[in-house]
Amino acid sequence: MNVFGAARWSAIIALGVVVLLSLFDPIHDGIAHAAVVAIPDTPAGHTLKAWLDALDSGDRARMAAYCAKMDPESDADEWMAFHKETGGVDLVAVDKSERLHIEFRAKDRATPNVGFGKIDVGDGHPPRVTSFSLRVIPPGMTAADMNIAVDAAARSRILDGIAAKLNEYYVYPDLATKMVAAVRAHQKKGEYDAITDGDAFATRLTKQLQAVSHDKHLRVVCAPEVLPKEDPKSDGPIPAEVRARMEHDNCGFEKAERLDSNVGYLKFNFFGPPEVCGPTATAAINFLANVDALIIDLRDNGGGRPEMVNFVASYLFKERTRLNDIYDRKENKTTEGWTRPDVPGKKIVGKPVFVLTSKRTFSGAEDFTYGMKNTKRATIIGETTGGGAHPTRGCRVDDHFLIGVPFARSINYITKTDWEGTGVEPDVKVPADQALEVAKKMAAERLRAAPAPKK
Repeated sequence: MNVFGAARWSAIIALGVVVLLSLFDPIHDGIAHAAVVAIPDTPAGHTLKAWLDALDSGDRARMAAYCAKMDPESDADEWMAFHKETGGVDLVAVDKSERLHIEFRAKDRATPNVGFGKIDVGDGHPPRVTSFSLRVIPPGMTAADMNIAVDAAARSRILDGIAAKLNEYYVYPDLATKMVAAVRAHQKKGEYDAITDGDAFATRLTKQLQAVSHDKHLRVVCAPEVLPKEDPKSDGPIPAEVRARMEHDNCGFEKAERLDSNVGYLKFNFFGPPEVCGPTATAAINFLANVDALIIDLRDNGGGRPEMVNFVASYLFKERTRLNDIYDRKENKTTEGWTRPDVPGKKIVGKPVFVLTSKRTFSGAEDFTYGMKNTKRATIIGETTGGGAHPTRGCRVDDHFLIGVPFARSINYITKTDWEGTGVEPDVKVPADQALEVAKKMAAERLRAAPAPKK
C-alpha cells in the first residue's frame, strides 16, 4: 500500500506501517463540482486533459496509450487500480497554469476526497511528463498550503538529513555510501539550485537515489503538514485514525467466495497489522475453511506487515513452518519468520493452494508468495512480481521531508536469498488478467485427479 501500492493519491511509507495519515482523510472544501473547468491550451494543460480522458474512460488500452505517449515512467495498471479505488476523478479547479507546469484540484467520484496535483512536462512534441504528483488535501488545509517551498538552506539541511539517515539505517552500507556520494555530486554541480518546490525536490532525490540503489522501497516524500519530531516506532500503538481507515477499508479484503467445484477464492490488497486486521483475515479464511482448493489473489496487493504475512500463512500449514527471516542491519540481528500454531478457527491444510500475482504484487505480498513457493505449499500463477524485499521505516529529515529507508532485508532459509530487484517468478507464467481463469482450470484438474475421499 503506498507510494508502494495505490500509487499517487496517498503517500505511505509502508511495512512500518508509517502513514502520512492526513493524506488519507476525506475533506469537504465547499467546491461546487457541477461547473466545467477550462483546461489551459498549453503543453501542460494538454497533458492534464489527456490524463483525465484516459483515466476516466476506465479503459486500460487508452490508459496504456497515454502512458506510452506522455508518461512512459508511469504504469497503466497502477492507474487502473487508482481508477478502481476512486471511481475516476472530476476536475474542480486549475490553481496555477504555466506553459510547462500546471497545478489543479480533482475530486474522487467514489469518495469525498479532493486531491491536489502538479504536472511538469518537457518542451517536446508530444510533451512528456517529467514530474507528476497527486495527493489528498488534508483537513483544514487549502491547495495553497500544499506547496512547500525550499530555499538553499532548506535544500542543504534536507540533504544532510538524508545522508545521515541512509548512513545510519540503510540495509547495505556500501550502497548508502554510494547514494550519498551521488547526491553530493549533483549538489556540487548546482543541479538543485533552481529547485524551489518541495515536491519537485523530493521527486528528483527519489529518482537519483533509486538510480544508484535500484531499491523501489526507497523514497523521499514532501509532506504539507509539519511532521512529528519523533519517528513512529514500528512496534508502537496503531494510531486511532489509521485503525479506523483500515477497518473502513475492511483491511483490504475484497472477496471471499466459494466458486464452482468447491474452490475457494480470497482476494485482499494489503497485509495490515494483525492487532487490527487479524479478525478480518480469520473471518474471511474461516468462511472458506471447507473448500477443496483455495485461490489467493494478490494481484493488487502492495504489501504490509510481515507479522500479518505469517499470520495468514499459518492457516495453510498443519505444522509450525519457517518462512522468510528478516535481517536488521543496524541491530545486526536476524528474526526468524515462522507460522503460528495458535491462529483461531479452522486451518486449510492438505488442500491445493494457488497464488495469483502481477507486476504490482509487491513487498509483503511478495514475502507471502516467496514463502509459499519455496515451501512448495502453493502454485504461483501470473506475472513476475515487483521486486521489493526490504522492510522500510519512515525517517523524518525536516519539518516537511521524510525518507523511507529500507533498513532490513528478507532471507529465505531455503534459498539463502530474497526477491529484491528480481521479483518472484511464477510457476505458471501468464498475463495477470488471465491468472484467475488459469487457476480455476488448474484447481478443477487437480481435484478431478485427486483420489476420492474414503467413506
